[in-house]
Amino acid sequence: MNLQQTKGYSVVSNWLLSKDFRPFLFQEQAWQHIINHKSGLVNAPTGCGKTFSVFLGAVIDFINHHPDDYKSNPGKKLQLLWITPLRALAKDIGRAMEEVIEELGIGWKVGIRNGDTDTAERARQKKQMPELLIITPESLHLLLAQKEYAETFRSLKIIAVDEWHELIGSKRGVQVELAISRIVSSQWLLVNKKPSVWGISATIGNLEEAKDVLLSPLQQEGVIVKADMDKEIEVESIFPDEIEKYPWAGHLGIKLAHKLIPIIEQSRTTLIFINTRGMSETWYQTLLDIHPGLAGSIALHHGSVDMELRTWVEENLHSGRLKAVVCTASLDLGVDFRPVETVIQVGSPKGVARFLQRAGRSGHSPDAVSKIFFLPTHSLELAEAAALKKAIKEKMIESRMPMLLCYDVLIQYLNTLAISDGFVPEQIFREIKRTYCYRELVPEEWEQLIHFISSGGKALYQYDDYKKTEIEDGIYKIKSRKLAMRHRLHIGTIVSESMMKVRFISGGYVGVIEEWFISRLEPGDVFTLAGRNLEYVMCKEMTAYVKKSNAKKSKVPSWQGGRMPLSANLGKKLRETLDRRMEVSNQGSNEPEAELLALEPLFDLQEKVSHVPKQHELLIEQIETKDGFHLFVYPFEGRLVHEAMAAILAWRISRIRPITFSFAMNDYGFELLSDQPIPVDDSNVYELFSPANLLADIQRSVNSTEMAKRKFRDIAAIGGLIFQGMPGEKKKARHLQASASLLFSVFSEYEPENVLLRQSYQEVLDQQMEEVRLRDMLQRIQHSKIVITFPQQLTPFCFPIKVDSMREDLSSEKLEDRVKKMQVQLEK
Repeated sequence: MNLQQTKGYSVVSNWLLSKDFRPFLFQEQAWQHIINHKSGLVNAPTGCGKTFSVFLGAVIDFINHHPDDYKSNPGKKLQLLWITPLRALAKDIGRAMEEVIEELGIGWKVGIRNGDTDTAERARQKKQMPELLIITPESLHLLLAQKEYAETFRSLKIIAVDEWHELIGSKRGVQVELAISRIVSSQWLLVNKKPSVWGISATIGNLEEAKDVLLSPLQQEGVIVKADMDKEIEVESIFPDEIEKYPWAGHLGIKLAHKLIPIIEQSRTTLIFINTRGMSETWYQTLLDIHPGLAGSIALHHGSVDMELRTWVEENLHSGRLKAVVCTASLDLGVDFRPVETVIQVGSPKGVARFLQRAGRSGHSPDAVSKIFFLPTHSLELAEAAALKKAIKEKMIESRMPMLLCYDVLIQYLNTLAISDGFVPEQIFREIKRTYCYRELVPEEWEQLIHFISSGGKALYQYDDYKKTEIEDGIYKIKSRKLAMRHRLHIGTIVSESMMKVRFISGGYVGVIEEWFISRLEPGDVFTLAGRNLEYVMCKEMTAYVKKSNAKKSKVPSWQGGRMPLSANLGKKLRETLDRRMEVSNQGSNEPEAELLALEPLFDLQEKVSHVPKQHELLIEQIETKDGFHLFVYPFEGRLVHEAMAAILAWRISRIRPITFSFAMNDYGFELLSDQPIPVDDSNVYELFSPANLLADIQRSVNSTEMAKRKFRDIAAIGGLIFQGMPGEKKKARHLQASASLLFSVFSEYEPENVLLRQSYQEVLDQQMEEVRLRDMLQRIQHSKIVITFPQQLTPFCFPIKVDSMREDLSSEKLEDRVKKMQVQLEK
């Protein structure tokens, strides 16, 4: 069927013309595939109309099927299921779609289903599904937990998965795979045509694989529709007046805050991205202190701020009433805030894809330039800015690796099916084997999972709480209402630190904060949340009660999940950047990069006292100070890899000579510190950095059992092994950890082959150790030149790592004083 000759295309293109718009080529290509009932993935830069490429395709297809009565004949049943990762996105997407539907005169209703949907709206949806339902992965699984859910999806034509690049590589992405596998199979039993599946994605390094993961349940090849448009991105670094030759993390950013005021003043609206929630609170206060005139036109937005306040911020961003918003990743994704002209990134974004995503929040029309400022939090981060520019130019964007064999998500999914209409194991096994995540699942593992949900498996068969499913005519069902209710309450894969609500004693809700932070406060302590200074009064159940405070000093909360490691791509570009620095200093480069020129004094000093490593070199510095003997190593591979490598290296050295170490690390390198000389030299260094026996050495060098035990807590919560409490009376994190630790010990002793136990060790390797990246690094080092130097003093490269190692023992004021003294002594 030729798109241009269809009724749907004529209606939609006339509507677009009336608004002075024309469809892009990639949108028309997507529409053509949609009316041909194909599935695929749409890839386009932020702000280029990806949403309309699928949504309007569904509208065109509907009009084509009802050419004469599309206005008087609403679908009356679900036509388009729109899966989105963020609750905050649903409202905005829904609003944009409702406008189009109204202007075209189609009788579709738009519904939203997520954790914020009230019970009345859910009841309405149960009675009569809207034609278009916007839903999160968790709420989609809650639909699958309803009786006769197949009826809901009987009429479904298209499943659209928005922001697929965010979901792939997470357990929420696995939830989407499982839901699609069920919907297309139950469809197949009811009508002739499976719904088509469309993903919408920003650019990632493994687009082809991302498409395969999404479409795997359909057993179809599918197509990739790519927008052939290069959005212009302008990156400008903000330079300190003087480059510190001995940099250290975190303090420089705030000192440059005054340089943001003219940028904010000159732009209609500015988004200021901060990497952690704690620092976003500090930045919000600092900008107000520097420029009180911003009061009322600057706001704060992060995941722990009260939802009403977040919604207010988003609405005022849309209307252009806000001059600036200080935010975290909470505004990375989402619909276009058109008034946003400028984006400022404070500190390293740690990855190219994240930086591009944030840059794309400005200049939101396809022909507009996206302008992003980079503000370093210590001077060495200027080298990262140069690396980012190069990576963007070369389109070197990170891949998102899909997750494999998540047994915890599968157990949760089987229990979800068991509380609705039940399931037949043979049929579900065939379905899940079609998904990308479980294609390697073997019958023995499947049998273990079925045995586990029906009798508690080998280790827990004596406990009735783990005998969840019963068999009725070959169908596995959960009949206990108590178990079914508990399960519904905890469907989902986001397991965060235990959160506490923060309320004013006088009434009114402020936001949420992690339990571990509150547990460290004494009554009278002042902390900052949602841009307010609050005095802690008391704690009752899972609520912290506070009152307003006028104190000048306050504690800034830190959240456990705050620190992301440098990505492999950015690390590679950073090593290349240090290489290019030689060209700049030798004036061999036609256009010396401003960042590298600014860093010349620092690089000159590093070269003078030690060495600046080239791309294919590994620098090791051995330094003796009054603290002891230091070994600094600079692989530029991110803090997680460095943490693992420090432990492995320490263990390998201890086999040469019994010796104990303390560690410190950042994204550029790591330190081993000992009270005796460290036996690393040209004769043994390649062997110490060998990839041989890596797995065995990881297990010997780190407390992998303790790390796996922490991971097991999340796995046990997702798999439903530990009950997290009823809403409003959640169990404390330490109680959950105790229950999970007990189960971990029971499995280790009585069922060592348990798949959840195996998964916890695998997740430690993949996520905390980044084992694949660690191995790649060691192989790269084997083919590199290792340069060992013996500086007489601390160097510019090792200084930030040394300062990081002192943070634990000193308050931030004392640390700053101590660092200043060290800098003065070194520069003498």
